[in-house]
Amino acid sequence: MSGSILETGTASGGASQSALTEVCPHFHAAIEMIGKRWSGAIIWALSDGPMRFAELKRAVPGLSDRLLSRRLRELEAAGMISRTVEDDLPVKVTYELTEKGRSLKPAIQMLREWACDWHQEPLP
Repeated sequence: MSGSILETGTASGGASQSALTEVCPHFHAAIEMIGKRWSGAIIWALSDGPMRFAELKRAVPGLSDRLLSRRLRELEAAGMISRTVEDDLPVKVTYELTEKGRSLKPAIQMLREWACDWHQEPLP
């Protein structure tokens, strides 16, 4: 079943009793991207609208400048966020979700609800 999380096939390509089950490569790539440390939190923070670097840093406590810069570059390269530079003094750099990034909001919201329902460990 193409497009599902798990795709079933056989080693020889034909029907057999011992089917192989593989994770869909698109699903795997998406989970690896948003599952990187801090990426999901950055996407969540940007889901309410554009933010500047310092605002993002405040919205995601514990995130270093270096790692925030790295994740922003990765998410921009993946087409999840866009970066806008305004030539004011001082220069203003704003980050916001692209259409691709905004389309992830319902899934992130559901994951947040699941985490609130099932995360049992005390938070720091």
